[in-house]
Amino acid sequence: MTDDLKQEFDSARLKHLLFKSKLRSFLYGSDTEQGPIRDPNVCSLGQWIDQQALPRYGHLPESRELDRVHRRMHVEANRLMDLRQSGQQDEAVSGLAGINALAEQIVVLLRTMEESLRTR
Repeated sequence: MTDDLKQEFDSARLKHLLFKSKLRSFLYGSDTEQGPIRDPNVCSLGQWIDQQALPRYGHLPESRELDRVHRRMHVEANRLMDLRQSGQQDEAVSGLAGINALAEQIVVLLRTMEESLRTR
C-alpha cells in the first residue's frame, strides 16, 4: 500500500506541475490548449481530485480544501489568461506570483494528505 500511495500522490504532484507549466507557457505566448488550464474539471489534477481524492479520501478535511484551492487557482489562471489575451502580458506574467502561492498550498495539502494516510 505504501508504494501505491506514494505513486498516486507523486502522480498528483506531477499533474499539478504540468498545469503550472502549461499556464506559464500560455502566458509567455505559446499556443497551449486552453481547456485544461481554464477548466478545473478538464485539468488532469482536477479529474484526479474528483475521481480519486474526494471519493477515496473525502474523510480527510484536506481533500475538500484541496478541491477548493485547486478551483481558486483556476479562477486566477483564467484572470491571467484573459489579461494576456487582452494584450496585458506583463501584468499577466506578474500574476504568476499569486499562482505560485496557491500552487504551494496545493503541494502542502497533497503532502499532508499522503502523510495522514500513511499513519492510518
